[in-house]
Amino acid sequence: MLFRSLAKKLKVNPVPFLIGIAVSSNLQGSATLIGDPPSMILAAEHRMNFMDFFWMQGRPGIAFAVEIGAVASFIVLYLLFRKFKQGVQKIEEIEVKTWTPSILMSLMILSLGASSFITAKPYYSLALICLSFGIIGLLWHTIFAKERFSFTKNIDWHTFFFLIGVFILIGALSHVGIIDDIAHFISNVTGGNIFLTFTLIVWGSVLFSAFIDNVPYIIAMIPVVKILASGMGARPELLLFGLLIGATLGGNITPIGASANIVSMGMLRDHGYRPGFMDFLKIGLPFTLAAVASAYIFLWFTWR
Repeated sequence: MLFRSLAKKLKVNPVPFLIGIAVSSNLQGSATLIGDPPSMILAAEHRMNFMDFFWMQGRPGIAFAVEIGAVASFIVLYLLFRKFKQGVQKIEEIEVKTWTPSILMSLMILSLGASSFITAKPYYSLALICLSFGIIGLLWHTIFAKERFSFTKNIDWHTFFFLIGVFILIGALSHVGIIDDIAHFISNVTGGNIFLTFTLIVWGSVLFSAFIDNVPYIIAMIPVVKILASGMGARPELLLFGLLIGATLGGNITPIGASANIVSMGMLRDHGYRPGFMDFLKIGLPFTLAAVASAYIFLWFTWR
């Protein structure tokens, strides 16, 4: 793994650096339609295309809120990592064996972006695109690369079953009507005030997403947010973008809040490192507060 090689050469603990990569990827993933599963889910539910994330209804899209949050969070990372002053060492170049995986990834990204402009498409079309390229890559890996892929050894089953359990739980909550109850509860708490509702959705999402994966949370909360926006005459984009920012960035607080965090912790465990909950919190919490606060202010004054 690249992170392990760099850590060994620089003689530093790779844990904080991989955590920094994980939280930064979560942040930037919400900037575009194809950057992160929550963004793709929101786009599918609200009929958004790729360019709507940059400019929508004559206003700056959520990408601008994300990049403002990125500037604020970069300052936090700089303050946290400035103690690492090891000199940069030359790393030996690794010869590229094949460009096929990179080509497949690029084609998948282009396909996802292009499909967003097709209005009459199945709801599950984005999933099919990803699945199709995954199958093509697996076949290439098996046939042409002549390397056997073992599902029992190469898949992180801990993460796999954890995410399945979370999806089942959220689906059960929606089925029994708790989702509607949550919408009514939020409306009663805020008294129908748009600013208070927006604030509660953003920071409530930050809190909840710190402990449950943001993908099932987004799926569960989008209908709640639409009910709230319709009931109080608010712009649905204001609440939906606030939901995406809070849920995506809130997942950066803890190691179980987002898929990238879970995967990064699994990678560290596989290579003999044992990062603790507080190791993640010390980086994730200030990073999240800085990014969410700046994006929250931008969204309110742009979409109120």
